Amino acid sequence: MKGRILIVDDEKNTRKSLEEILRLEGYDVDSVGDGKSAVQILESKNFELMLLDLKMAGMDGLEVLGYVTQEHPKCKVIMLTAHGSLESAIQALRQGAHDYILKPAKPEELIASVNKGISELQDSERKKMLLAQMEASIQELKESEGGEAMVEVSRTVMMLGKNVKIDLERREIWVVEDDKIQLTPTEGKLMQVLLENRGRVLSHKDLVFLVQGYQTTDWEAPEIMRPLVSRLRRKLSQFEGGDEWIVNVRGTGYVFDGN
Repeated sequence: MKGRILIVDDEKNTRKSLEEILRLEGYDVDSVGDGKSAVQILESKNFELMLLDLKMAGMDGLEVLGYVTQEHPKCKVIMLTAHGSLESAIQALRQGAHDYILKPAKPEELIASVNKGISELQDSERKKMLLAQMEASIQELKESEGGEAMVEVSRTVMMLGKNVKIDLERREIWVVEDDKIQLTPTEGKLMQVLLENRGRVLSHKDLVFLVQGYQTTDWEAPEIMRPLVSRLRRKLSQFEGGDEWIVNVRGTGYVFDGN
């Protein structure tokens, strides 16, 4: 199976239709008719993604979303909403929903949103696993080589543009040794991520995760990264050609294009 999905909707025909569409796509699907039942099943089973009706009697969609965000943060949530509830759908996005779909859901739109949500979740888990493996390797190196040796191993000095040096460990950039520019910890982390992926376009969401360490929505990520990138660019612009090293890829993210 490609992933486990929970459908929460008080309309039986809607649940049945969504189940058929997703099962044909290879997903393992469960469904319930109210928010209380959704909370109960989440206590006994894990789901990668939830399709959640916004308007339901009793415990409504926003209440269920709040519970999922708090207790099952790894579960992606797609809100199902009618045309008259778009304001509430936007509120749901602000509260952590992955996406919203207008009812009746078009199969192609539904499948695209679900596939994207599952893919992002899997990418996130792979990144966490990779980071854990890297941290374990570093710890092993510390234990085998000792603290002093680790300082020399972890310190990384690289060349940027014409005679510009950057020390990622100390977060310093300079041409002349006595005239160094200091980066903040967050700026240093962003610079490290960009240099490790030199020439590769990184999305706003990927950058937030790799630099800040948490997941965010597609529309929030650019707002988080924009001021950080702007501050780093101002510091880099003090070096010849430095104002062109970080390139904005419109609607996608950033790429480091320095030599």
